[in-house]
Amino acid sequence: MYMVLPLVDEDKPKCYICHNGFDTIEELRRHQNSSHKEFFEFHEKNQNREPAPGDVTVF
Repeated sequence: MYMVLPLVDEDKPKCYICHNGFDTIEELRRHQNSSHKEFFEFHEKNQNREPAPGDVTVF
C-alpha cells in the first residue's frame, strides 16, 4: 500500500521538527517558541562559527 500526500497544504509553513502545518508564519513562530523552546535555546547557545579542521580559506 502506498501513502499519497495531499498537495492542498503545500504552500503553508511547516515545522521542520514535528512536521505540523500552520496557516501563517506567526503561528509557526509561536509554536516553535513554545513547543520546541529547548531545541532553539540549545542551538543558539552552541553556535561555534570557527572553521572546521580541513577547511580551506580562499583569499
